[in-house]
Amino acid sequence: MNNKPLKAERLDKLLTSLGYGLRKDVRFWIKDGLITIDGECPSSPAQKVTPDKVLLMEKPLDHPYGLTFIYHKPLGAVCSRKEDGHLIYADFPERWLVRKPALSSVGRLDKETSGLLIMTDDGQLNHQLTSPKKHISKTYAVTLHSPLNGSEADTFASGKLVLEDEEKPCLPAELTIHDETHVSLVLHEGRYHQVRRMFAAVGNHVETLERTHIGALSLQDTTLAPGEYKTLTPESLMALVKPTNQSD
Repeated sequence: MNNKPLKAERLDKLLTSLGYGLRKDVRFWIKDGLITIDGECPSSPAQKVTPDKVLLMEKPLDHPYGLTFIYHKPLGAVCSRKEDGHLIYADFPERWLVRKPALSSVGRLDKETSGLLIMTDDGQLNHQLTSPKKHISKTYAVTLHSPLNGSEADTFASGKLVLEDEEKPCLPAELTIHDETHVSLVLHEGRYHQVRRMFAAVGNHVETLERTHIGALSLQDTTLAPGEYKTLTPESLMALVKPTNQSD
């Protein structure tokens, strides 16, 4: 997970992959003295460099060995690059949107769901966080349209609930009741609109939905306001999500 060695690559390729501009731009930056490598001006855009040696406009490169961060997704924001409306990507620096490999969300929250979201360009980390085999739960705060009927907790915990248009039952999920219309639900898988569809299956409707936890990581503990984010290394993120004393 982003434990990448100090690999040397072409200067222009490196800067392009980090979203700084086009390869042709690098030649002009060199000419204008905007790039230094170990304090010296590079000889060519093709010069092989390691990111830790490069300064652009006297600043180190932006997350050259991978980008991972936690984000408080606001209500109404869309986890897509193509749909209409306010996209989550509008909350991030423009340079991050053209990085290679591309930045993506770890799972999605629909437009009407707010809360904790992880963004990364690390495919291995994404797999670690989404695979049911890794046992990383997701917790949601739910406001319901109608009062509970009293059987929901047993139904969700049974591992027998089958959602509409599906054949495989949901994995057991844990429901905590705060009052007759406010609950928390812990899931151990990620299906399309799963929380909403689970409550629909027992005759109720979700009014508001917020993801409050990913594993042991709490949105409240991050102190992030809606639209804010915080970068982390994959290792520090996993330590928050899955403490070392928690086994697979």
